[in-house]
Amino acid sequence: MKRNVRLRSQTEFQRVRRLGKSFTHPLIVLLVMPEEQRGVKIGVAAGKAVGSAVKRNRAKRRLRAVLDEFVPNLQPGYNLIVIAREAMNRASYCELRTALRDVLIRAQLLKESNEFPGDSNARVST
Repeated sequence: MKRNVRLRSQTEFQRVRRLGKSFTHPLIVLLVMPEEQRGVKIGVAAGKAVGSAVKRNRAKRRLRAVLDEFVPNLQPGYNLIVIAREAMNRASYCELRTALRDVLIRAQLLKESNEFPGDSNARVST
């Protein structure tokens, strides 16, 4: 995930956590807050429940890798925080991508498109 898309400051994280709306999944939690800026800013977090520092950092790297696929399709004007849950350590990349796609759809953050990244129902013209 590119640095210009990341939420970095502690005050931004705190504001999204305090005022944002949450969407949960067994693998992740998505917090969403509308913002007047034109782009989208995304923060990634993993608490101590995820495991040791090594496991938390791995979980955050995996989330950023999956988020890279979705950033071009996100609605602008939002700040997001994606929080890893403990079950994410046992999930495959495909399960993680599906979980993220599901919460983004529920939050109505994906731009209108017939095909989403990782969608196994993509149409093939013959």
